[in-house]
Amino acid sequence: MRRQLGSDAGLVSRMFLTMFLLAALYLFFLVVLWQSGMSYSGIIIFVGAMLFFQYYYSDRMVLWSMRAREVSAREAPELHAMVERLASLADLPKPRIAIVPSSIPNAFATGRNPASAVVAVTTGIMELLDRQELEAVLAHEMSHIRNRDVAVMTLASFFATIASFIMRHFLYWGGAFGGQDRDNRGGAMVVYMVSLLVWLISFFLIRALSRYREFAADRGAAILTGAPGQLASALMKISGSMTRIPEKDLREAGAFNAFFIIPALKGGSLMELLSTHPSLERRLAYLRKLEQEMELIR
Repeated sequence: MRRQLGSDAGLVSRMFLTMFLLAALYLFFLVVLWQSGMSYSGIIIFVGAMLFFQYYYSDRMVLWSMRAREVSAREAPELHAMVERLASLADLPKPRIAIVPSSIPNAFATGRNPASAVVAVTTGIMELLDRQELEAVLAHEMSHIRNRDVAVMTLASFFATIASFIMRHFLYWGGAFGGQDRDNRGGAMVVYMVSLLVWLISFFLIRALSRYREFAADRGAAILTGAPGQLASALMKISGSMTRIPEKDLREAGAFNAFFIIPALKGGSLMELLSTHPSLERRLAYLRKLEQEMELIR
């Protein structure tokens, strides 16, 4: 029987505030670009095309990069059965399922919407976790799909990507638009400095939004399975096993940390402020809180 929990008002308000701050920052950025008198339509079109490609083909790109292979129900019957059950509980279409040939114990979900979603697990996580723990991890990924997190994070990073593009190509674009006119060169420098500021602030805001969405996915997994302790156990096992993974393998998987349920990093190697995920300690504390709430309503 599926347990029901009221919404986490604190978590919802933090996500709303972060998205509001991002919207305000990007509005300021647009005003500066407009006031500068420079035509950045070419940049926006180029970056927009890149993000369009990422939005519509991200699932294929990630699966190809991770060497993931989609598996049928005949090849992985137990995995398909778990995902099908969770999809039914979450009122979602059953996503495609893929297996990544990697000793790093991890899982991720990708796809711009529930209809195009893919859930992938590594061979390492299937060997490490028991059935209940693996189901909790899959429930976490199903929650990401239900919350449309890939689409949300892609849209949230749109203007940050534009700002980054302007910074990296400042010499070309500044020369092309500024010419020899001192005022135009000054305007180009203002755009560059604002782009730097927008990128820097949005970097931290997007990281914060990503961490809040991980909490939301943990909450969704707890509700779907009715057993927050199983996800907590899985997270501890995954995190603990990272110390036994060769550094070379961790570096190769590092580009996909934002997708993983736990970053492919050894403990304490990254400040939480710069991370896409909350610390393990905070996630475990949150899951303990959810377990207590569930005990009260049983």
